[in-house]
Amino acid sequence: VQLQASGGGLVQPGGSLRVSCVASGITSSRFFMGWYRQAPGKQRELVAGIASSGTTSYADSVKGRFIISRDNAKKSVDLQMDSLKLEDTAVYYCYANWLHGYWGQGTLVTVSS
Repeated sequence: VQLQASGGGLVQPGGSLRVSCVASGITSSRFFMGWYRQAPGKQRELVAGIASSGTTSYADSVKGRFIISRDNAKKSVDLQMDSLKLEDTAVYYCYANWLHGYWGQGTLVTVSS
C-alpha cells in the first residue's frame, strides 16, 4: 500500500491551500482516510478524518475552516484548508486504515506573512 500526497506550500495568513492524497494497493473502498499534522516540537495530531460512508470528523482547531472529502472510486482524499493561520504550519500526513495503518510521505504547509 502506498499513499501519495501532493499540494501544500507557502501561503499567507488568511489564505487557502489544498492537499490531496491517492492510495494505491488497497483493494476495497471501505477504509478510513484522514490527514494528520505535526508541527515542530509537537506531537502528530489528527486534523480531519473521513469514513467510506462520508462521515467526517475534525479537530476543534480547524472546524469551520477545513473541509475533508474523498473519492471512493479513486481512493483519494482531499483537504481544503481555508482561513489559514500561522499555527496551521506543519507537515501534513495522509493516513489510511485498511487492515493496518498506512502513512503518506508528508507535505509541508507553511503559513507565513
